[in-house]
Amino acid sequence: MKPRAYILLIAVLLPLLASAQDRGLNDRLTNDLSHLPAMDAVVDSFMQAWSLRGVSLSIMRNDSLLYARGYGRADGARPMTPGTLLRMASVSKLVTAVGIMKLQEKGKLVLDTPVFGPFGILDEYDRYISDDNYYLITVEHLLRHQGGFSQQAGDPMFSTASIMRQMGLSKAPTQEQLTRHLLRTPLAFLPGTTQEYNNFGYLLLSMIIEKVTGEPYETWIKREVLAPAGCTDFHIAGNFYADRFPGETRYHMHREAKPTAAFDGRGQVERCYGANDIHGLSGAGAWIGSTPELARFIASIDGIPGIRDQIADFTREQMTRRLSDEIFPLGWLDCADDGEWTRTGSFSGTSALVKVFPDGECWIFISNTSTWMGSRFSRVTGALCKNLQARFGDRLPVRDLFQD
Repeated sequence: MKPRAYILLIAVLLPLLASAQDRGLNDRLTNDLSHLPAMDAVVDSFMQAWSLRGVSLSIMRNDSLLYARGYGRADGARPMTPGTLLRMASVSKLVTAVGIMKLQEKGKLVLDTPVFGPFGILDEYDRYISDDNYYLITVEHLLRHQGGFSQQAGDPMFSTASIMRQMGLSKAPTQEQLTRHLLRTPLAFLPGTTQEYNNFGYLLLSMIIEKVTGEPYETWIKREVLAPAGCTDFHIAGNFYADRFPGETRYHMHREAKPTAAFDGRGQVERCYGANDIHGLSGAGAWIGSTPELARFIASIDGIPGIRDQIADFTREQMTRRLSDEIFPLGWLDCADDGEWTRTGSFSGTSALVKVFPDGECWIFISNTSTWMGSRFSRVTGALCKNLQARFGDRLPVRDLFQD
């Protein structure tokens, strides 16, 4: 074979090999590897009570994956498996926060770096700012939801159709267009004085990562944050069913849900497929992945020696330090004094929970179905995981599915 032919053959085969390798863990793990009948019966009953079509559950202890199982259906007749990909909504914020903290470790920024202003990272947006208080916002304020942004008039990240009308756009605004538009609005409170949960702040953090690294957010995060954790099958989600990735679940609404207007004006849609510009959330909520790979990510930041941590001990302590009830931790939703860490995420069509217990166990639960409780459903799944841990924790197999 001539050299040019070899080159062409390699060019064709490499993407195929990479694609096959990407789903390595997700393809290898099957439901047959994890079966605890009494616990599975409780999960099945829970799903029936809440009309959940599919659930993925992974349980890790001291960085060893003890249990990984899918329940119900992923899409049509296709069963949910450990490797099924699901939207994780605001669990994505933890991924973004780790990216920011790694940039701090590399000396690329510090948490009190201003976001805007002459010494700010996103100084190119200064000419659109209408309120001088924007110049007080730091990177840490964004991480802790203390940037001064309010959602009392609605979350701008989920008000795309309204913003399109205000801006006279025929398609969803880019991140740059959205930022220019929102910076013309005065802040609701002085940065750092209080907190209000906000998605726009984490979009700005995604843009900060792009500005500091000179690379697209997804590209840099995959290489510098996810790959070191062994996560090779994470992706930024699409908005519609036709945009799904290989191995991704189908999402479902609860029975009472009604069709709604699409975010881009294309007509009526099922709320979980087109009501919101999920792809546009970027690091605020757009990642999809499997629960076992998400467990590997947690193992890479938890300080337990089983899997090598990708962040320093000081960084982990900084991220999980509890300052007060009124201050969010960095990336996590809640970090209790006893060492229990929680991160949740909720969209139309999915609910995600990551619960790290003080004894070294981590339970990850993601469903593919909305309930009438909306984001409050994570409290119910949190109670379920605590109940399952208390009843079945000592009956879980002692092994490591990451290695088997």
